Amino acid sequence: MFAPPTAPEEEHPVLLGLRDFAAERNVWIQIGSIAVPGADGKIRNRGFFVDDTGRIVSRYDKIHLFDIQLSEDEVYRESAIIESGSGASLVDTPHACFGHTICYDLRFPALYRALAQAGAEVLTVPAAFTKKTGEAHWHVLNRARAIENGAFVVSACAIGPVEGGGEAYGHSLIIDPWGKVLADGGESTGVASAVIDLDEVAAARGKIPSIAHDRPFNAPSSTKPGSAA
Repeated sequence: MFAPPTAPEEEHPVLLGLRDFAAERNVWIQIGSIAVPGADGKIRNRGFFVDDTGRIVSRYDKIHLFDIQLSEDEVYRESAIIESGSGASLVDTPHACFGHTICYDLRFPALYRALAQAGAEVLTVPAAFTKKTGEAHWHVLNRARAIENGAFVVSACAIGPVEGGGEAYGHSLIIDPWGKVLADGGESTGVASAVIDLDEVAAARGKIPSIAHDRPFNAPSSTKPGSAA
């Protein structure tokens, strides 16, 4: 699997450049992910929130690694080069409370549930979803994460060929808490934008307060047909 350029945070040119950009323009930025050194020769797929002074206020290391064989020729083994993270990331900004995830995390709803229950109003999913899986699942998974948690979902997705093989799907999305797609970036590079009203989070959770209704349950056990009850 192709390994992206790696550098420590204090030396990474992309991170340093975007921190300067945030400070110069007085804006907050979410940096989807860059590669930083991990343990045992591996790297970490790390995302950041940077405030309007250029200060890093939150970090998130991708938890779920994409170890998938889509076909005989299309194989991904992130675990071969990437060290997974172990902790969820929530950041409360002057604009909203954000839950930070990355790409393949999208397929693990428990992570988003935990973020929403901890206060996240906006769930972010920067990604490079493959074209094959994106065509089948990208829109429905993003809409599901919004609906089941009553939260906005903002998912920037790369588009086009990926160095080392494969192709990213594109279709960056902004979705409201009722599951409506507010913006779809389509299959070209550019900017997708939408107006977000955080009152819609409270409204959706008031109508369907499922994030307050989770109940503990015992894990299922396997019983063979004909065995005693």
